[in-house]
Amino acid sequence: MNKVILLIFILCASILHSQQTPAPIQKKSIAIKGAKAHIGNGKTISNSLIIFENGILNYVGDNNNNKDLSNCVVIQAFGKNVYPGLIIPNSTLGLIEIDAVRASDDVSEIGEWNPHIRSLIAYNTESRVVETMRPNGVLIAQITPRGGVISGRSSIVQLDAWNWEDSVIKTDDGIHMNWPNNYSYGRWWKGEDPGLKINNKYAEKVNEIETYFNNAKAHIKKSNNKINLPFESMEELFNNNTKLYIHVDDEKGIIDAVSLAQKYGINKITIVGGYESHKITDFLIKNNISVLLQRVHSRPEKNDDDYDLPYKLAKKLVDAGITVGLEASGDMERMNSRNLPFYAGTTAAYGLSKEQALMLITLNNAKILGIDQKYGSLEVGKSATLFISEGDALDIRTNNLLNAFIDGREISLESHQTKLWKRYSEKYQIPIN
Repeated sequence: MNKVILLIFILCASILHSQQTPAPIQKKSIAIKGAKAHIGNGKTISNSLIIFENGILNYVGDNNNNKDLSNCVVIQAFGKNVYPGLIIPNSTLGLIEIDAVRASDDVSEIGEWNPHIRSLIAYNTESRVVETMRPNGVLIAQITPRGGVISGRSSIVQLDAWNWEDSVIKTDDGIHMNWPNNYSYGRWWKGEDPGLKINNKYAEKVNEIETYFNNAKAHIKKSNNKINLPFESMEELFNNNTKLYIHVDDEKGIIDAVSLAQKYGINKITIVGGYESHKITDFLIKNNISVLLQRVHSRPEKNDDDYDLPYKLAKKLVDAGITVGLEASGDMERMNSRNLPFYAGTTAAYGLSKEQALMLITLNNAKILGIDQKYGSLEVGKSATLFISEGDALDIRTNNLLNAFIDGREISLESHQTKLWKRYSEKYQIPIN
């Protein structure tokens, strides 16, 4: 009974501290004057003028002109910076709220083969974690399921909405598959050598995937009326109407996974993780494969790797001509998603220019997710999803958002964290002599 009471208390507390009311639609034209505009495609405008109406950018250019702004709400942003809204792919935002409360956990589905499972309908717009993304400029997310061999379907949402129906930008953008590891670490707790060793079941696991693909294709070709939702959900992959996201890190695994997918006519492929992708750049370019790199702030995975390999991996791939984006999966990934701009900042410190680094979390991610026609850069005709920062958005010391807009709607930058900061910053008043 005590556990039941505790659960009710937690759920009630979550309701009482729910997310702010989503912003209303844009009613008046808005002009941002004087800011340095970081377009998201590698270009900048030092003294910019940005005008948007009805949620759409209708002017992005130099501020030295005679534009009539009498009908606009003008934001003076001289000395500030304006950026396109940041995009976090491969995220479990809104799928789990309290790890210890099973009822709030919708990250994974039972079973190994779930191509028909849709993460979107489990997405919780009221998540207190979601609202903490916005003060750092993360305004769009790909909501991605976990678990099994085929986890399910991801969808792309904007992070200020009443419900999942209102939040959706792109429904079921792709299916996610977890490729088996070619190597595994020894179980030290059982007295085994903790180092890397060959996974003897690798070939068996790959064969299981191939068998599943064969069975799905055979079922789709049959003319009977027997329904099998998982198999039928694979048809979009075989017809290249949706993308296959393959979660794999090692060199052999990447080659094997891409080769198997192409055997079934699947050509829209993105590698997620891709720790050893820098070793096979020619293969990736030849097959037009994009890469969503694992969290930049990670340790090297092998003893003989460069100590800074995770930091400079993005530059290696960019220099090779591969379309690269950044994600934040791993330990405490939901909370770490807010650090996305600082991951990009680290890649800038290790070889990329600031504008190249920005592309990794704006236009490149938009291209990989298939939403670049509307999001990812500050260009006329695209969505007015952007933010104004007092300083450099990729620098944790100066990223301080002043305004943020999603589809032209000025959204709240408050969260339970900012409220607590304000509350406790006034607890102790230090007298000044």
